Amino acid sequence: MRTGARPAPRRERGTILFIALIVLVAMSLAGIALMRSVDTNVLIAGNLAFRQGATAGGDRGVEDARAWIAGNAGILNDDRPAGASFYWANWQQNLDLIGNNPDLLVADYDWSSGEPNDLGFDSAGNQVQYVIHRLCDTAGAPNVVQCVRSALSTGSGPGSGGSNQIQPLGGGNVQTGTVVLYRVTVRVTGPRNTVSFVQAVMN
Repeated sequence: MRTGARPAPRRERGTILFIALIVLVAMSLAGIALMRSVDTNVLIAGNLAFRQGATAGGDRGVEDARAWIAGNAGILNDDRPAGASFYWANWQQNLDLIGNNPDLLVADYDWSSGEPNDLGFDSAGNQVQYVIHRLCDTAGAPNVVQCVRSALSTGSGPGSGGSNQIQPLGGGNVQTGTVVLYRVTVRVTGPRNTVSFVQAVMN
């Protein structure tokens, strides 16, 4: 009994294996790209959190400056009075407090040696410093020098407490007065070299 000749086996070319390797490499690259994207997003979110924390620390400086202005009315007409090297009775037009003015005629304020009021570090590790400028062209009494002023209702009737007090509702006669404005610049230095500036204008 004769048996038919068996067909020769076909030579395998490995096409499927080659396609599988290409797909595997493509999936690996996609996974790496996804991981890098996630790491970048986490880093950005962390940096934003540090910056927001530093900006929130600026409130501490603003409140401390407000309390200092309210408690030192007798020396506010002088530049850098004794014990307050961080206060100027003029706006120092040719001084850049933030360091972003490209004009070479405007000097940058040196926060490391310019003697700002240093409040130290808060609980989040942010160092809070501030300087105060009265918004006048020069030092001196505000009724003599040129100052930026804000309209304010002041009381002159009984119980008003003087001419520069805000008159409560139901008080005496109310007249329009002006008050000098002060600019507070707070610099907050936090972790990861975070630097944030907060400015506030108050009377």
